[in-house]
Amino acid sequence: MDRTGTGQTGPSETELMLKGYGLTVAEIFYRMPDHRHVLNSYIWQDYDLAPDHPRLFGFIEFWQREIEGPLHSVRFSHRKLIGPGEWRNVVGEFHLH
Repeated sequence: MDRTGTGQTGPSETELMLKGYGLTVAEIFYRMPDHRHVLNSYIWQDYDLAPDHPRLFGFIEFWQREIEGPLHSVRFSHRKLIGPGEWRNVVGEFHLH
């Protein structure tokens, strides 16, 4: 799966979660470039590390540098879906009739 946008394959979602990453979802409110009184929203989500959130803040920096619509506000939530202590490797499987 290409998560970086560069065409290179990165770690799987399961590998990221086992390394401590959790799902971060951000709602970004921004002003329209031609109509500054109009607010629009954009939803962003990716696996990120709390509490520093380097991917989210990297995206916000990209937005401020490259996108014409100035940011109004950002609100986000973060949730770890699994941790290393909650995952176990299953070697066999039994089918019951």
